[in-house]
Amino acid sequence: MIAARTINFTLNGAPVTADVKPHHNVVELLQAQFGLTGARETCGQGLCGCCTVIVNGLAVSGCLYLASFIDGAEVVTVESLDAGGKLSPVQEAFIETSAFQCGFCTPGFVLMVTQLLDEHPDPSDDQIKHYLTGNLCRCATYPEVMQAVKLAAKKRKGA
Repeated sequence: MIAARTINFTLNGAPVTADVKPHHNVVELLQAQFGLTGARETCGQGLCGCCTVIVNGLAVSGCLYLASFIDGAEVVTVESLDAGGKLSPVQEAFIETSAFQCGFCTPGFVLMVTQLLDEHPDPSDDQIKHYLTGNLCRCATYPEVMQAVKLAAKKRKGA
């Protein structure tokens, strides 16, 4: 039997404790112990972006990132973006531009766009494309995602 290890970290602003086995990844931990389903394991290879979470300010593939690595870290998931029940400007922009169809990839895109706009408040098309190269959408809503990024940037400036 593989022994579990107790880790402590900050999840969406709150200190938490979890028991993890050495082979558990972040997505498994978030779903099984915290009921957070925004990050989804899809490709299992870190290629699609559906499992994106932010660890210590950097986007990581939650399907590849071992849960034991987040001991002492700050973890942010898409579930944290609606402050007090109000959608973030990025979430609003995705809705207003219909930048999704099935919605499966949307949480990963929303987190990446949030991080992009934190670093580049007025990104160029090339910056947007570069930043989102690790996120795949099977429904091919890429033009709408570009529109959503630009709208979200405007919304954040006006907030």
